[in-house]
Amino acid sequence: MTAPPLRTGPLVGLKVLELGHYIAGPFCTRVLADLGAEVIKVEPPGGDPMRGWGAMANGHPVWFSIHGRNKMSVVLDLKRERDTALRLAARADVLVENFRPGQLERLDLGPDVLHAANPRLIIARVSGYGQDGPYRDKPAFGAIGEAIGGIRHLTGHPAGASDLPPPRCGVSIGDDLAGLYAAVGLLSAVYQRDVTGTGRGRIVDVCLVDSILSLMEGMLPEYALDGRVRQPAGAGIPTAAPTNTYPCADGKWLCIAGNSDLIFRRLMAVIGRPELADAARFLTNADRCANVAELDGIIAGWTRGLPAQQAEAMLEAADVPASRLFDIADAAADPHLRARKSVLPVDDPLIGRTLHFGPAIRLDGDPPEAAIGWTGPALGAHQAHVLGTLLGG
Repeated sequence: MTAPPLRTGPLVGLKVLELGHYIAGPFCTRVLADLGAEVIKVEPPGGDPMRGWGAMANGHPVWFSIHGRNKMSVVLDLKRERDTALRLAARADVLVENFRPGQLERLDLGPDVLHAANPRLIIARVSGYGQDGPYRDKPAFGAIGEAIGGIRHLTGHPAGASDLPPPRCGVSIGDDLAGLYAAVGLLSAVYQRDVTGTGRGRIVDVCLVDSILSLMEGMLPEYALDGRVRQPAGAGIPTAAPTNTYPCADGKWLCIAGNSDLIFRRLMAVIGRPELADAARFLTNADRCANVAELDGIIAGWTRGLPAQQAEAMLEAADVPASRLFDIADAAADPHLRARKSVLPVDDPLIGRTLHFGPAIRLDGDPPEAAIGWTGPALGAHQAHVLGTLLGG
């Protein structure tokens, strides 16, 4: 592949230069690319380390099919080809990087140099701890952001339930969330530059720790109020009942959210205990929260006697919110996700027929499949087009 196909979407015309690696920076640019932006991904000789992660097909990384989609790949050694990177920055609207703080400056590509070449450039800097503060220079990956940001504490087991360490959520949520915040921040800066009319570039500072910390709901004001510290609650919600995840006869789990009075009444009818909807100990949400252990035991006694899919169908027929815990095989086969094109079959020239996630952001008139212009390219696939055609040789 040399010249990529033309794109559609609301960000067509926005020129993005990615100096990112691993997850957070590239996640940000993938969101922008899915919306139509032109993204040039600069990779070091040997490629983004992500090209070595996960399953392989035909010698190519399967994850990168999604991670690098809609991006043009160029190989540059930034230590030796700084001037080329600077020329790319000079034609860009936005630059995204997620090196450790100070790395761009050591490459003589700091914001002062970049803005001298392109005063309108928006620079999104994604890091572990941010561009200032006493932890600025400490190394960090997503797991560290999750630890300091507080989510690892909350995903732990309730006190006394287990000696196992608090588990991670299963994906790199800190990196992905920081990438989303970076996308929001840089688009805000672009709006200010081009619509408000300042005409100048800015620096967007996003870090893993702040991104996770921002998810902590009302916990800071709760702590400031009287020193309370929210503790792990397992699969339930301390302020609403019944809302939990229950075991089923086939070894699967069923999530049930029956925490309004009306839905609770429906739920009790389905499980064959309609009288409990009028029992004093379960009459209000506060009553149910006070007696949640008994209530969860009653519901679990019902779910244990049924396969998850059958129990789910019975609850859905009664308009009770419920779902099996999907694994990726469930998601790939789900008729709703297929109909919405949240799961899309894609032909990848490097790895063959595969599945991609459809775009999470939908705009009317833009079909979801149009968000995927091409799959993650081979390393340096667009070298000639970018350096020859776009930069003029």
